[in-house]
Amino acid sequence: MLQITDLTARVAGRLLIDHASLTLPTGTKAGLVGRNGAGKSTLFRVITGDLAPETGSVSFPKNTRLGQVAQEAPGTEEALIEIVLKADTERLALLDEAETASDPLRIGDIHTRLADIEAHSAEARASAILSGLGFDMAAQQRPASSFSGGWRMRVALAAVLFSRPDLLLLDEPTNYLDLEGTLWLENFVQRYPYTVLVISHDRDVLNNAVSSIVHLDQKKLTFYRGDYDQFERQRAEKIELLNKQIAKQEDKRKHMEAFVERFRAKATKARQAQSRLKALEKMRPLQAVVEESVTPFVFSAPEKQPASPIIAMEKVAVGYQPGQPILKHLDVRIDTDDRIALLGQNGNGKSTFAKLLAGRLAEQAGSVTRAPGLKIAFFAQHQIDDLRPAESAVQHVRRMMPDAPEAKVRAKVAQMGLPTVKMDTPADNLSGGEKARLLMGLATLDAPNLLILDEPTNHLDIEARESLVHALNDYPGAVILISHDRHMVEATMDRLWIVGEGTVSRYDGDLDDYKKLILSGVRSGGGAAAVAGEGEAEPPLAVSKVDQRRQAAERREALKPLKKKISQLEIQISRLQKTIGDLDQKLADPALYGKEPARAADLAKQRSDAARTLESCEEDWLALTEEHDATMAAE
Repeated sequence: MLQITDLTARVAGRLLIDHASLTLPTGTKAGLVGRNGAGKSTLFRVITGDLAPETGSVSFPKNTRLGQVAQEAPGTEEALIEIVLKADTERLALLDEAETASDPLRIGDIHTRLADIEAHSAEARASAILSGLGFDMAAQQRPASSFSGGWRMRVALAAVLFSRPDLLLLDEPTNYLDLEGTLWLENFVQRYPYTVLVISHDRDVLNNAVSSIVHLDQKKLTFYRGDYDQFERQRAEKIELLNKQIAKQEDKRKHMEAFVERFRAKATKARQAQSRLKALEKMRPLQAVVEESVTPFVFSAPEKQPASPIIAMEKVAVGYQPGQPILKHLDVRIDTDDRIALLGQNGNGKSTFAKLLAGRLAEQAGSVTRAPGLKIAFFAQHQIDDLRPAESAVQHVRRMMPDAPEAKVRAKVAQMGLPTVKMDTPADNLSGGEKARLLMGLATLDAPNLLILDEPTNHLDIEARESLVHALNDYPGAVILISHDRHMVEATMDRLWIVGEGTVSRYDGDLDDYKKLILSGVRSGGGAAAVAGEGEAEPPLAVSKVDQRRQAAERREALKPLKKKISQLEIQISRLQKTIGDLDQKLADPALYGKEPARAADLAKQRSDAARTLESCEEDWLALTEEHDATMAAE
């Protein structure tokens, strides 16, 4: 059991946790959530003893083993499998002692304990964990120094998972994982037999891997049973109930104050008035929950859409070294309204393909045709390092808008979601989320026709991710998305492509099907081996023969009238919704019914007619959309 009692913690003089308490029963799997900067990582540091609390205590049963991912990724010459095996220090100590022990009783105890901790299966378990995180058998035997920092962090994660601590602390464990690794980790945590506390902004991890939520908000800790969706509902109900209680208390206060004011001077009522005064003094005001607003993401709509396809590839190969393509046999096309998520392990070439689409990497063979006037915005998480550390957001935007007035430049920065107080802050002093907003805003400043987003969510909290989901759904152009956030993929993308086996191919299933595929042990090859440039598997048969492309073109041509009708209905639905909103605003005026009853009746009739028309349009839109989706699925 983890027991936190009356805990207060500060960092650099800033109060983050104030007299907070929490009890986590043994075996609980809980997600720790809260806005960026709320103090979640600070709480972990207090639990592990790396930060002394100002008041209060953290306690757990004696001999409880704590585990968290190491701050620094291993970079030694040891093989990955050896690094992971060494994480179980008890097993190593027992094996060493077994080599030298001479007392028969002690030898028996050692072997009994080794059996209890399943030492015989240690290597198989370590290998399974590494495999789940993307390392094939060959990669597991290579030294850690041959891998990049991101892959080494996976090794650090594998080590702590293998050590099987009694209390497992995971701080944003999916930041270094691809979707495949995230799905595997989600399943691992779900089946983990001990206590888990995980900080995550991934809604699907919090819905599928944990059974309770700990909310750090306004410096307090609140425990909720259930997954993240249930937490959101419970919290919303709690806030609604609290607001009703506040309103009721305020009415009661006003009534009591009016009574006191009215009868204070009357001898017959003086005692009752004094009693009410005392009751007023004792009445503790209820505090409303202050919800921080999230500045929305806004992507400017392109002024002009080029004709489809906006990008077409034929027999394309691409790579970084001449004669050593990472991807080949690429026969793909992207249309103006495509929403495509790229699946596949890190190292398979997703980012390489994204760079090829964006024109950041030239093809080595074949042809790439881009529509005239096509504007492409490319966001990659690693580009945050390319921001000028000493320059503010305003200075970054002014470089791209040198002739614009100051007010317009600052308006653009505000549109990116940076508050006024942060507009002149050097980029180096911005938080990770603020840097991501700035970089995304700079990439999309020119109203692109195609957005290419490579892991855009790493520094965004759940609320900001939800805001990005809405922005992508409102954006009328094409989107290519690489993300380990399953919720974002499912909420915004229409098609799935797999990058693996040295090429790119369409995936006809959904993410549930893909999860089953991943957990069954089938992987889209490459992964860690590809990162280090090891051998490349033979590509599968080309997926886009001439006849297939011709048939696909014919189907798209046949869909054009259908898409046009859908687009027209969407415009009409939007206008009707605005009309109904305007009418509702007018009808909400109580004076209208007394001064102009005839006009009120006319407006009510207009609203009724508009509502009927809207319902009819929505039914037509739904039918046409289902027809369109069925045709696309058949493709």
